[in-house]
Amino acid sequence: MTKQLVEVITSVERRRRWSREDKERLVAATFEPGASVSDVARSAGIHAGQLFRWRKELCQILAPSAAQCKRQADPIWRAWR
Repeated sequence: MTKQLVEVITSVERRRRWSREDKERLVAATFEPGASVSDVARSAGIHAGQLFRWRKELCQILAPSAAQCKRQADPIWRAWR
């Protein structure tokens, strides 16, 4: 049996607030060789769709020609959009 960390939210605020630095750190982790968006999202306790949205938003902010965002030109990436 494995132990898992569980986050208990005790305040009235239901949504977690993520700083831009946290978002950038998680997005950068998805671009590591062999990384899976699902695995990174699961380790952070968020849905993969949220992480994909952050990736898309940060790539639009950085620049369309940014090296990390070139994956969007990949046909497999476009199939997921």
